[in-house]
Amino acid sequence: MAEPRTFFTIGYGGRPPEEFVGLLAARGVKMVADVRIRPDRASMGAYTKARSPEKGIEKLLSARGVGYQAVLELGNVFLDRGDWQADYRDLMSCAGDLLVARLIDLPGPFCLLCAEKRAADCHRRIIADHLVERRGWSVEHIE
Repeated sequence: MAEPRTFFTIGYGGRPPEEFVGLLAARGVKMVADVRIRPDRASMGAYTKARSPEKGIEKLLSARGVGYQAVLELGNVFLDRGDWQADYRDLMSCAGDLLVARLIDLPGPFCLLCAEKRAADCHRRIIADHLVERRGWSVEHIE
């Protein structure tokens, strides 16, 4: 098992950009792992993955010295289903280790990012649960 580490999760929904980056900075976050399936379609422009890193979320984060990595394979492909949480848990139980592989080497502390403000309403909680159970890491959900 890898060395235990702490990571965070956050949802930007309803947060002004400065509050969002302030919450990350207060916890010393070095890297954001974006687990949205379509980061290029965010409803708030500051959180959009633009074609250029000088715009959108990459600009917002880099201004505070925080790196950005889109991890599309962790996007919620079941969101349009009524019981998406059960389906996403099944996916993580079958392929979770493969899906989280890019997270293992991210500089820490890192933070999983999605749109939903509350972790309980978001698939990032299921990803976090997987990392806690399988890697022995600890998580703080920034709410």
